[in-house]
Parts: sequence; C-alpha cells; structure tokens
Amino acid sequence: MQVFEDWNLKVKKTFNATSNKEVLTVTEAGSLLGLTKDQMKSYVDQHKLTKVPIMRSVVRYLILKSEIDSILNKI
Repeated sequence: MQVFEDWNLKVKKTFNATSNKEVLTVTEAGSLLGLTKDQMKSYVDQHKLTKVPIMRSVVRYLILKSEIDSILNKI
C-alpha cells in the first residue's frame, strides 16, 4: 500500500536534495513560530521574507530555513 505524502512536503524534499539552501513549508515555518498557516503567510508578506516559488503554482512557495532560524534566534 502506498503511503500518502503531502505535495508541499514532496516539493520541499526534492528542493532540499538539489539545492544548497534548506527550505521549510509555510505550515512548518508557522509551527516553529507558533502561527497558523494563514498567519504565517501574512507574516511573510509583512516582514518581506524570501519566497521560494514552486514551479507551476502561483500561490505556493517555500520559505528559507535560514531566515526562520534568524528570527527564532532574536526571540
């Protein structure tokens, strides 16, 4: 039986395997900061964080882990 894998996590896994930058999904980054997915999207826009676009998707993106780590270090 094939196990379901979330599409965003699949894209993240592929990106991390082929890039020297590590990324997080919006949901993962939000949970690190104690925010919901929608709150995290607003936070990204307000603080002008880097959005790593996902091909063939206008509204989906990944977030650089290094930016989230620097925010967590300031808290």
